[in-house]
Amino acid sequence: MEKVQAKMVLVNKGKETCEEIACAGEGKMSSSRKIYMDYNATTPLAPEVIQTVSEAMQEAWGNPSSSYIAGQRAKEIISEARQSLAKMVGGQHQDIIFTSGGTEANNLVIHTAVKYFREGNKQRHDGLRNQKKTQGSYPHLILSCIEHDSVRLPVEHLVKEHEAEATFIPVSKATGQVEVDDVIAAVRPTTCLVSIMLANNETGVVMPISELSQQIQALNQRRVASGLPQILVHTDAAQMIGKGQVDVQDLGVDYLSIVGHKFYGPRIGALYVREPSLVTPLYPMLFGGGQECNFRPGTENTPMIAGLGKAAELVNKHCEVYEAHMRTIRDYLEERLKAVFEEQGIHFNCRLEGSRRLCNTSNFSVLGSGLQGRLMLSRCKTLLASVGAACHSEKGDQPSSILLNCGIPSHVAQNALRLSVGRDTSKEDVDLVVEDLKQAVAQLR
Repeated sequence: MEKVQAKMVLVNKGKETCEEIACAGEGKMSSSRKIYMDYNATTPLAPEVIQTVSEAMQEAWGNPSSSYIAGQRAKEIISEARQSLAKMVGGQHQDIIFTSGGTEANNLVIHTAVKYFREGNKQRHDGLRNQKKTQGSYPHLILSCIEHDSVRLPVEHLVKEHEAEATFIPVSKATGQVEVDDVIAAVRPTTCLVSIMLANNETGVVMPISELSQQIQALNQRRVASGLPQILVHTDAAQMIGKGQVDVQDLGVDYLSIVGHKFYGPRIGALYVREPSLVTPLYPMLFGGGQECNFRPGTENTPMIAGLGKAAELVNKHCEVYEAHMRTIRDYLEERLKAVFEEQGIHFNCRLEGSRRLCNTSNFSVLGSGLQGRLMLSRCKTLLASVGAACHSEKGDQPSSILLNCGIPSHVAQNALRLSVGRDTSKEDVDLVVEDLKQAVAQLR
């Protein structure tokens, strides 16, 4: 009988197994195991999330605005998911607005801040004609120089179109953090938004958002008394959720972006807004059927919202366990890397004195010529990872701008690899990955 080979790919808990199988009863011809360590780029759906999405597709297919059973069940599921997300970030259920993802959530905040400034500016001009006014001035936004493209590019577009002004705050080369004093020093009379990510996706460094919010709240009190616009505070929490505690009361922010696929949920998102329209402004970018209290109209994607709610529920129940496990594995990974590559030279780009970092993230460079990160990965037979942010993968061998901004020399940054472990990554996985990297380096030297 002619032998027919088929390729089977199994993905389970971040491990991909490829096997060539002889369908005529022959034994396995070859096998190679792939180990995924790119959890900062995306995560697989948790089994519980898959089950929840599937059930919602079958049982809650109705329009949530309808009165019949399937519609009402969909409405209940959406409400339950909203409660789970609110609990996850320490807010109220009415503070959660579902979006298509983090990009939409971030754009919605920027859109709101600019519109809020313009409307408030018009009112100040009409009501305070004899006082110093900012009429005709552009809204001013403050960002860090290491923000995600979904924050940076919308702001750059506004600047290009002469609709706003922006200041990009550099991070400290010592800590990798945005310095609060630098943000406050950049504030102008026309400043309307400060947007600083909660944790960086490449270095894992956690930003001092609570301290920043406290300073801006105090500043806002003086600004309101002077007739100046309120400064709104936003943080993109995509990388922190599921890896550490996120509490909007402690953070003191007005807006917080939530991204489902970073914590084993589906590829949708949500925006936390502190009492939308009552305390914190929110202006829709879309207009339609009135869903999400008119802030984000469009018939709700019930199954994906259900999955997002289940992912949040898992975080609510197990976040401390997840965090402890990932930190243990991350630390073991760095111990093994140091043991194997210390003689040749290895630099941990994420170990910055005085900074807290994500429990799962290690950014490092094996030193030496010809050991660029992309070349290393191309020689790896087991490891699935990235040199940095997945959305920057088209930039070839250029060193990461984030690492350069953190003071990492160019020749070190171009060798960088970012490994991010997950909930099920094991020490055995680490051992196999480090051996894979060792062999890759041997091939390249």
